[in-house]
Amino acid sequence: MATEQALSTWARLQLPALRDGQWQAVAGDASARAYFRLSNDGASAIAVLSPPESQKNAEFLAIRDLLASQGIRVPDLLAVDLDVGYFLLEDLGDSPLLPALNDDSADACYARAADILRQLNTVPDEVAAELLACDRPFLVEELERFPTWFVAALLGAELNRAVFDAFSQCLIDSALAQPRVVMHRDFHSRNLMCLPDGELALIDFQDAVRGPVTYDAVSLWRDCYIRWPEARVQHWAGQYYASLRAQGQLVGITEAQFQRWFDLMGLQRHIKVLGTFARLYLRDGKSAYLQDLPLVLDYVRLILSRYRNEVPEIAAFADWFETLSPVIEAQAWSTA
Repeated sequence: MATEQALSTWARLQLPALRDGQWQAVAGDASARAYFRLSNDGASAIAVLSPPESQKNAEFLAIRDLLASQGIRVPDLLAVDLDVGYFLLEDLGDSPLLPALNDDSADACYARAADILRQLNTVPDEVAAELLACDRPFLVEELERFPTWFVAALLGAELNRAVFDAFSQCLIDSALAQPRVVMHRDFHSRNLMCLPDGELALIDFQDAVRGPVTYDAVSLWRDCYIRWPEARVQHWAGQYYASLRAQGQLVGITEAQFQRWFDLMGLQRHIKVLGTFARLYLRDGKSAYLQDLPLVLDYVRLILSRYRNEVPEIAAFADWFETLSPVIEAQAWSTA
């Protein structure tokens, strides 16, 4: 089994200038990967231990190359050993977008993020042809995390399967009606890095697929780690819609239709995230994600309320979802 010590030895051999440098663990993501900084006299690189039996290492390389070929700022690849799951990457620093966001900075920060979104959304089909499709089975798998991990495993509650299946079908139909673009799948403020020159770089992209045009947009503006006034979110979404129209996309799609897609895509994603965060806690021991559940629940309730009088499947699910409230309120993370 590959170890941190073996990775350190390998990394130092790849970069002689850093051979005598300091070795330090750095914060990682929600996966089984481990990250380390090797630094010496102002120069540094990020070494990644990415177990090949559980991580999409070949996909990471292919998608990194695809994004870089389209002018999207991603970390340079310095060295790799796929057999054991070792990577050496450009060090993009320790400044994710999230801490930089405040009332005054948000418009400018999100304008830069939207530039990357547009780059993703305009990757030619022939370039993205090898990416997996975010199709019906894909979306079903995402949504099924909710009953398995959030409802049953975390809350110990019982699902109304008929209501949930009809609700899921409604959300999936909305997603599949949208134009398909390159989709990061986790496009939010923790996966955008602020560089010294003011540019944003994109990380954690190995799960990219081709899917609905609003998936990454709602991930960005209804971020699971920071909340904005709803009027501001809708304004940013409207600006993004206008920018896509100006590029010749979304022909025949009204802004009202786009906003509806945006809302229902966010509902799908946040239902999925409830299951994903519960799984990260219960299966992987990552308890920090529990503190993010209340915001995600707020997003779910917001959109359920907005559409319950318009969509019967959402109304039925909203009624059932309300029965979970006493169980949710009894959780320590709900009142922390």
